[in-house]
Amino acid sequence: MADAVNGRTPLREQVRRALQDRISDGRLRPGDRLYEQEIAAEFGVSRVPVREAIRMLQSEGLVDVAPNRRGVFVRSLDRAQVEELFDVREALEALAARLAASRASADDADRLGVLAERARRAWAGGDVDAMSAANTEFHDRIVALSGNALLASVLEPLHGRLAWLFRLNLEPERVCREHDELHAAIAGGDGDRAAELALGHVRASRTMVLDKMLF
Repeated sequence: MADAVNGRTPLREQVRRALQDRISDGRLRPGDRLYEQEIAAEFGVSRVPVREAIRMLQSEGLVDVAPNRRGVFVRSLDRAQVEELFDVREALEALAARLAASRASADDADRLGVLAERARRAWAGGDVDAMSAANTEFHDRIVALSGNALLASVLEPLHGRLAWLFRLNLEPERVCREHDELHAAIAGGDGDRAAELALGHVRASRTMVLDKMLF
């Protein structure tokens, strides 16, 4: 079933968001081909906004347009590209956590804690998809709490490019523990500690991905 299409957001953006979500949650995997005509029919739109959405996804590094193969494909990441993404995440996620600690209200911190607890409950219940969604929302919330729109615009496509890897979370206990610690630092307004924890969290995730994933 197609994702909902409404009249308040440009069609190209609605299609882009829907395809981005499918790439992030694993419904569309690296190497999968996208067919303009099928997407247009599913969403009940012309092929024009679909082409525009694909161009946006291409600029974000989520798809490759291969004229010689006459198609659009979900982008595959090699080891060097993953290393580069983590290099950027280390710097930016630490900054986001530092800013969030200085700007988050008590209510903001409470909502962040709810997300951490939701992920933990999903893990305990064996619901991988729910845990992945809660963990992604946890990181997105920290970026939002940073109050820096430019930072958010830079990090969003990076999260999208790596989300398919993190769905295969091989260290759920570690991730939950580190999210709890990060939440506590932000709730306590300790920017230095939050930045330190965010950096360590990204580095541990880098090791998990590079050591245990196949490229």
